Amino acid sequence: MNINIPLFALALGAFGIGVTEFSPMGMLPVIATDLGVSIPTAGMLISAYAFGVLLGAPLMTLAFANMARRNLLLLSMAIFTAGNLISAMADNYNVLLLGRIITSFNHGAFFGVGAIVAMNVVPPEKRAGAVAAMFSGLTIATIGGVPLASYIGEVIGWRLAFYGMAVIGLMTMLALRLSLPSMANKQKANVRNELRVLGKKPVLVALLLTVVSSSAMFTVFTYIVPILQQETQASTFFVTAMLVLYGIGLAVGNILGGRFADRSMNLTLIASLVAVMLLLVVLAITVAVPLMVVPLIFMWGIASFALVPPLQAMVVQEAAEAPSLASAMNIGAFNLGNALGAMLGALMISAGFGLSAVPLAGAATAAVGLVMVLWFRYGRRPAVVTAEQSAAG
Repeated sequence: MNINIPLFALALGAFGIGVTEFSPMGMLPVIATDLGVSIPTAGMLISAYAFGVLLGAPLMTLAFANMARRNLLLLSMAIFTAGNLISAMADNYNVLLLGRIITSFNHGAFFGVGAIVAMNVVPPEKRAGAVAAMFSGLTIATIGGVPLASYIGEVIGWRLAFYGMAVIGLMTMLALRLSLPSMANKQKANVRNELRVLGKKPVLVALLLTVVSSSAMFTVFTYIVPILQQETQASTFFVTAMLVLYGIGLAVGNILGGRFADRSMNLTLIASLVAVMLLLVVLAITVAVPLMVVPLIFMWGIASFALVPPLQAMVVQEAAEAPSLASAMNIGAFNLGNALGAMLGALMISAGFGLSAVPLAGAATAAVGLVMVLWFRYGRRPAVVTAEQSAAG
């Protein structure tokens, strides 16, 4: 895909949001020590963000349904900037938690509306690729932005990292303002109709598939550092290298997922879920062998994020009458999967199965997603054919 300035602006916003969402995972010990709270309490900063996204996605989209899409993107990044400034200036845990919750309310609206905008600035046959281009900012954040923010938080201070995120928010607002047309909604949105579309069975199934697929990823990713430290007996350098390698895998998977989804959405989803399932099973078996872990981490990253562009495109396709709300809800579904995956991994550990069994839980979740895709996309075909034959007869 040729360089597209509006897509670049969207990717910049995605980069900032990605750093904001994931970097606190690497700064938890520093934040906990500085604010005088426990690690589990500090971990609520991540869970609160995920649930804030789930709540904020529909509220923001419905409340501003008739706002021009460029203006809604600018509003969401203004909220992002304000939330990060509050977080940076927080002098206690409660204020930081408030800043995280405020920041989370931009997430669903930005990615949801941003996906619609991305699909509208390219030809129809390039739409999944355009979504992938926007999400490339998120994958780049995992490669460089998150490790850099974590390093800044460790060496200089976590507040400076949040100030940096606020600066990214301002830069994104400027880029969006200069590169996008107003994109006013020609047809005024009807909240009741939007919600009715969201209640359709195909839309609900597509959203549920996002939850399941995201859970498969975050069941393992949330605990990848302790898994590598304790099961692989890896050094700090090795763990950091694996996080960067995983981020590179996400970037590659995002590109491949967009390209292949434009050819066949169904086959891309099936192949990715099968790959996630098999790779996590092998990882659970060979986690003590560093030479095996390296390629598995990279390939798992590819397979994990190859799911994102087709899932986002599928939800928009199934909810064509209310794409903005459905797209935003899909982002909320992704974050719900984040929270549920972390909880599933915690349950596996608390139940005494150990860290090495966590990838098996992720593989099982991916298997559930695979069954859902096969049923949703192929299980209903015979009924359709039968109906068509009856009508013809």
